[in-house]
Amino acid sequence: MSIIPSNILLRLERLRRMVTFDEARARLQPSAAPAAAPLRPVRRATPASVSALWSRLKGEGRAGDQDERQIADSETVGLTEVYSRNIENFIGTVKVPVGVIGPLRINGLHASGDFFAPLATTEAALIASFARGADIISRAGGASVAMLSEGLLRTPGFVFASMVEAGAFVDWVAHNAAALKSAAEATTRYGRLVSLEPIIDTDTVFLLCRYTTGDASGQNMVTIATEALCRHIEAHTPIAPKRWYIEANFSGDKKGSYLGLLTGRGRKVSASVLLPDVLIEKYLHTTAEAMLDYGRLANLGALLSGQFGAQAHYANGLAAFYIATGQDAACVSESSVGFTRMERREGGVFASVTLPNVLVGSVGGGTGLPSQAAGLNITGLRGEGKAAALAELVGAVCLCGEISIVAAIAAGQFTRAHHKLARGR
Repeated sequence: MSIIPSNILLRLERLRRMVTFDEARARLQPSAAPAAAPLRPVRRATPASVSALWSRLKGEGRAGDQDERQIADSETVGLTEVYSRNIENFIGTVKVPVGVIGPLRINGLHASGDFFAPLATTEAALIASFARGADIISRAGGASVAMLSEGLLRTPGFVFASMVEAGAFVDWVAHNAAALKSAAEATTRYGRLVSLEPIIDTDTVFLLCRYTTGDASGQNMVTIATEALCRHIEAHTPIAPKRWYIEANFSGDKKGSYLGLLTGRGRKVSASVLLPDVLIEKYLHTTAEAMLDYGRLANLGALLSGQFGAQAHYANGLAAFYIATGQDAACVSESSVGFTRMERREGGVFASVTLPNVLVGSVGGGTGLPSQAAGLNITGLRGEGKAAALAELVGAVCLCGEISIVAAIAAGQFTRAHHKLARGR
């Protein structure tokens, strides 16, 4: 009996059937063929530049006329200048199916009333699931939602000759915090540096710069502000670092982290609802006890597998909502960290979600693009003064998805629903 794991043995057998060692060695060698001329970034696109890029793609056999017509349709090309503000080497747009759920009743600190939420996805059954969650939440009186805190992190790193120099630098930062705050905030009308926390690791210092960003998601805003802060340090500190970097991979930007889980990155949102037994049985076709039994098992699975938080599928709702409303889709990576709770309460099930890293904005970024602006219009939360309410809507949408999927799995409906709605694809 081999002590090599069976999956490794199976993979080796497949590789042996596919290629010999000599063939593999030859395939994996660097190519001696001359490199093709690279695509130079086109920052300000025009219809002519779009056509030129398609000519290159078609000339090299990478695409055909039909591909060009699908991605660079006439309406899209007519808006080239608009789209090119958000992208380089613009060649067109892709069409992602957009569904809508609602009305979803929200009783929030910032969002109050009945809302519709657009969700862009290619996953059949997702809209139906989230819509079912929205329906039962609204029938139960709505979700109680609050944005609990906000603060977007950027964390530059500084390397010194010794731990003593690193400590002296931290002391200098503490005495010059007001000047650093002014330098950062001089770059933005809306951003505010609300916290500056030094972290020492021997000869290295990380500066945790936490900002509020008004109604924007604020990724670019805080990067520019932090660059100004670092340039001020470079020009004025008597303890010169050997080198420094604008982001030292400490902030949790586009990745899940314990820091984000505990302190938040973006807008922290919590949403909850009490689902009466009678509604669970009538509209979810299961029981409170079945949902709670499954919830306990799912939480154990999250614990044993080492997940950041414990939840079912925040990423599904977040990705669909972010794409439909012009948010930074890559921020789903940190936004999807969080906790779902389901507990027995008198007469029903208390269900809640807490997401400490919701990255959304009602202005800026991709929110001004034509389709995405229309998506935000559907929510009623486009423009200034709406970002906090938008974050609360995001929390409520995730609550819809958690309730529906837990009920579906608890009732044994999950596979059947996907087979029916996805038609076995």
